[in-house]
Amino acid sequence: MISIWRKAALCLVVICLFTIHAFAQVMISGTITDEKNNPLSRVSIRLGKQNTFSDSSGNYHFSDVRKGEYTIVFSHVGFETFADRITLDPAATATSVRNIILLAVSKELQGVEVTGRKEKGYKNSVTFAGTKTATDIKDIPQSIQYVTKEVMQDQGAVRMTDIVKNVSGVNQHTFYDDVTIRGFRNQGGVGSNSSTQLFNGLRTFNGFWRQSLLNYLERVEIIKGPAAALYGNANPGGTINKVTKKPLEEDRKSVNLQIGSWSTMRLNTDFTGPLNKDKTVLYRLNLGYENANSFRDLLFDKNIVIAPSISYLPSEKTRINLDVVYNKSDSRLDRGQSIFGSSDLYSTPISLNVADVNDFLKEKTYLVTASMSHQLSSHVTFNTSFLRTGYRQDLLEHRSTAFAVDKQGKQIQELALRRASMRHNEQFSNSFTAYLNVDVKTGPLAHTLLVGYDYNDSKIPVGSSQSDAAGYRLKDGTVTAKYVAKDSAKYEFYEYKGKMIPKPNVTSYDLTANQHRLLNTNSYIYQDNNTDVVVPYFSEQHSVYAQDQITFNRLKILMGLRYNYYIDNPGYATPAVTKVTQQSVLPRIGATYELTSHINAYATYATGYNPQSASSQNKVSGGPFDPLRSTLLEAGLKTEWFQKRLSATMSVYSIEQRNTLYNAMDPDNPDLLVQIGKEKAKGVELDVVGSILPNLTLIVTYAYNNATLEGAQGMTDSLYNHQQKPNAPKHQGSIWSKYEFTHGPLKGFGIGAGTYYVGDRTFGFQGTNNILPSKGPGYLLVNAALYYRVNKFLLQANFNNITNKTHWVGGYDNSRLYPGAPRNWLTSVSYVF
Repeated sequence: MISIWRKAALCLVVICLFTIHAFAQVMISGTITDEKNNPLSRVSIRLGKQNTFSDSSGNYHFSDVRKGEYTIVFSHVGFETFADRITLDPAATATSVRNIILLAVSKELQGVEVTGRKEKGYKNSVTFAGTKTATDIKDIPQSIQYVTKEVMQDQGAVRMTDIVKNVSGVNQHTFYDDVTIRGFRNQGGVGSNSSTQLFNGLRTFNGFWRQSLLNYLERVEIIKGPAAALYGNANPGGTINKVTKKPLEEDRKSVNLQIGSWSTMRLNTDFTGPLNKDKTVLYRLNLGYENANSFRDLLFDKNIVIAPSISYLPSEKTRINLDVVYNKSDSRLDRGQSIFGSSDLYSTPISLNVADVNDFLKEKTYLVTASMSHQLSSHVTFNTSFLRTGYRQDLLEHRSTAFAVDKQGKQIQELALRRASMRHNEQFSNSFTAYLNVDVKTGPLAHTLLVGYDYNDSKIPVGSSQSDAAGYRLKDGTVTAKYVAKDSAKYEFYEYKGKMIPKPNVTSYDLTANQHRLLNTNSYIYQDNNTDVVVPYFSEQHSVYAQDQITFNRLKILMGLRYNYYIDNPGYATPAVTKVTQQSVLPRIGATYELTSHINAYATYATGYNPQSASSQNKVSGGPFDPLRSTLLEAGLKTEWFQKRLSATMSVYSIEQRNTLYNAMDPDNPDLLVQIGKEKAKGVELDVVGSILPNLTLIVTYAYNNATLEGAQGMTDSLYNHQQKPNAPKHQGSIWSKYEFTHGPLKGFGIGAGTYYVGDRTFGFQGTNNILPSKGPGYLLVNAALYYRVNKFLLQANFNNITNKTHWVGGYDNSRLYPGAPRNWLTSVSYVF
């Protein structure tokens, strides 16, 4: 009997032990942070029927959780909801740790960008520029790359050519505000009525001659290929869109002081937050000041930037924003380095500048943007934006045009013949857009429809002027453009190194002496020069367009069509005014297919159109000329990894543009132009950007681009045909990485490092005697940075071109080469409060 009870008790113990083991309980805990490793409090966490919230340090825990399979869900206002499937098997330890990074919600309801970007870091998920709707970049069938303000800060990048080094297929063209995208020069300066620059998604122009500070930008976007179906006339290589910082609902304030090489000093501030308790009125104020010299002789930059922004959110359905950017600049125009002969780039120092101490360039620019987004219903949103751009320029410059000659007409290659120019210019533009976004369904298809109207105009009013002093002095008190040896008796002469040579109108510059002096410019004989930047003109563009984004399961199709009506007014504000009209219809079609949850494949076909500028349509140039037309074929893959923190895009493309104008190389008619039959560019691009770990960020780019000229005619045939396009390298790439220590004795420290490579390039084709037969040499730059964050302070030091590589970023001819900066440094102190 006793043995029976003993057996029963033993069985009961075994059953209890089994039950305890089967229903053993585990504690689940962890920390929740954002992409910048900041802890998130009050995050809602749901595990089965249990709920909890994270504390002020981002910590959370669930106790007494039975082993089994669960879905744990994390949700927080302003961040994407994240669900994680976990399995607590019998072998699990008593504690299971789940650390989570939540991604900021960046997709807003509006179709125009009104409120500020919430994402922090190198990666940007959503763009408005690609489709005029808030669309995930991975769902757009076209390569769209970007550089965020966080990248700019980490690299100490303050101007456009610093920024675009982080994008494949984009490289600096000159010292001016222009770049080359996929082999096609992107410019939209003063006097251009076919600008391809965008500002907050609206057409604008830039001053072109110099690059302005960009401390007020949230990011820079590059839409690869022609974006004509959305924005009208467009560069076939790509379009640059500058997006300003918008107000945020949270208080953020920062002050940044920079000191660096060549007596550089900058001070920037960025304040944002709500103006009322309900957070319906938000503000942002960016201020910038710069006083800097240069490695180039005589050059300096003094700038003041004032950029306020106000957002009004009267309801969740309506958002209104006003942006203003004002820039006042005092500097000198840099026309580049002059060299001896036609090919020895090293014959003069890269600091050499043939300008003089009299020279000045004073500019004032303002850009005013007003935008509104109103949700008419749950499926329909009305969006409208307006941009006013104003620009004023006052200039005196000395620049090299060729070599001086001796009495026999032979070039003196150490003596640069110069021209002096005085210019006053004003230009204004207006850009307006209004469109409807409509979300509808037809059976299994979901549609995002876009229907809109655009208006753009550009005007140079009466009052602009330019006068040039150039050529050689004649004994009768006049000047002539050329020296003719057989008529030497007509010319004035002066002594140079023991020889009598023709006297120029403007004092020549001795490249061997390399000395500047204050000149008496009143002695010059000036002549009016009616260039395209001073002649009054007025042009308009009216456009209507429609677009449909169709979603069917994993497939997304984008179709667009735009009709443009151009009006140009040669002779504007004169009795001889005429009206020239042009029309174009521009289709666009593309598709994106979700191969996996991480990988999208895409393909696209797009067309482009650009009317030739009014200045090239006159008889002296050989005009009128046919408009520029282009086509793009592109395909690629877009991927996201590491919990969507890292994105990668690989694309292959083929671009063809017809009717581009180049100099005809006619010695008797230097203004004569010739229309190239085709410009072709084919290539492969790779862009990787984001974070592998919360404290490890990465940018990798590579581009192979074969851009050539085809179909030149007449005496230009041997020069242009099959040539590589100017300043378009076949190979180009960059790497940048930053690591921050978050634990241990090095906590607060960070280190950044990177390289930038540009391959051989053909320099520009200009004139007949100044051709550079050699290619611009390729170069590899090495950069690094150190960071130390303590409390609210960030100390930063950037070191650029560490190996002190001599290099040239671009060039036209032997009197206009653009050397890159030698080794330099920049330190900064930032305070956030």
